[in-house]
Amino acid sequence: MAEVHKRKKPLAVNPLKASQTMGAALAYLGFNRAMPLMHGSQGCTAFAKVFFVRHFREPIPLQTTAMDQVSSIMGADDNIVEALTTISEKQKPALIGICSTGLAETQGTDMRRAITEFRQQHPEFDKVAVVAASTPDFSGCFETGFALAMKEIISALIPEASRAGSRARQVNVLCGSHLTPGDLEFISDSIESFGLRPLLIPDLSASLDGHLPSEEYSPLTTGGLTLDELQTAVESRATLVIGPSLHDAARVLEQRSGVPTHSFPHLHSLQQVDRWMMTLSELSGVEVPTRWRRHRSQLQDAMLDTHFMLGHLRVAIAADPDLLLALHDLVVSMGGQVVTAVAAAKGPALKQLALEQVQVGDLEDLELDARAQKVEMLIGNSHLLETAERLHRPLLRAGFPQYDHVGGFQRVWCGYRGIQQALFDIANLKLSQHEEIAPYYSIYAQKRNEREQQPRAAEG
Repeated sequence: MAEVHKRKKPLAVNPLKASQTMGAALAYLGFNRAMPLMHGSQGCTAFAKVFFVRHFREPIPLQTTAMDQVSSIMGADDNIVEALTTISEKQKPALIGICSTGLAETQGTDMRRAITEFRQQHPEFDKVAVVAASTPDFSGCFETGFALAMKEIISALIPEASRAGSRARQVNVLCGSHLTPGDLEFISDSIESFGLRPLLIPDLSASLDGHLPSEEYSPLTTGGLTLDELQTAVESRATLVIGPSLHDAARVLEQRSGVPTHSFPHLHSLQQVDRWMMTLSELSGVEVPTRWRRHRSQLQDAMLDTHFMLGHLRVAIAADPDLLLALHDLVVSMGGQVVTAVAAAKGPALKQLALEQVQVGDLEDLELDARAQKVEMLIGNSHLLETAERLHRPLLRAGFPQYDHVGGFQRVWCGYRGIQQALFDIANLKLSQHEEIAPYYSIYAQKRNEREQQPRAAEG
């Protein structure tokens, strides 16, 4: 278990983390006809929207309660009621997900009381689901905000029931914030190959996968999990949880439904994907399909092809805890060494790291330690690019946000094929840094040349 060190600096010099508020908003974006509502100033929401648009390269529905100087002092609960009313009237969403900002939390807002007032004043909008998550910017990170929103969604929208297993072919999947829409497509595909029906919570593979919509512009999310489908989670055969950050949400779901839980730290290593396939085989009573066996053998061949480049490779990783654990296990499984690890905030995944210590800090901490440890490669989001340039080391982009490359949001990391591609990319980055060996000149050849030149000098 890694020893977690927290930074002692009074501020972040080169910030790594994205805020909890954005993480909660991403969780809401995985539901059909949803509207995330940030309780804070217009600037907070505009800042978050820029990050989402640059990462996904799609229009992102996002609203704000538009707190100003007066409401920040006198109270902004009325802003919540007004925002809920306006959104319900004009856009008619199925779900409004409220996530607080640091400004609102410092002011002392009571979101639940504001929601109660909204219900009392506007009973005509009773069919609009409203969920609120307390996600101030000054604590946690992107991952913790996502996990808090997931817990609130399950608590508010999934009824207590004792019908576990009545849908014998359906399995719930609680999807961590580190999974891309491409990862979720692999997860759905693998579950369906065993004759099971996946219920992804939330389902970003349908709402933020980069597809061209056939219908006209919608101010709400298009695609994603519907609320009717969400309520059938109590009838599923099992719940598969991917990411330690979602253990609290999974515990709430199991308490409300009685559906048994199977937990996976990630699907970024051969060992964990094997566990995934065997669990699906046990749940379905079906042998692992031939194509997955072939993909596994292809991955094994790729591991042989790349182990010369990855063995003893000195790597530095900066990410949220779940993704940090996944990338660490991927590198270590190939004989690489994670010599520097920096997390954006504390999380349960850090306890599972096979490292002496991990730093909770910023990218300056990573840069200083990486230079001292003579790191050969960096792994992290696009914020790490300038650090990589200063260190003259290659960067493998992973996590949120990625704004200097196209398609990072859709990349597949999970499964045999995803791991295979990651190994190829790491190996190619290592090869791109190959330094040309200087030619060797024998000292005896140099002396011979000197002797030959001496007579010529005398003749001259």
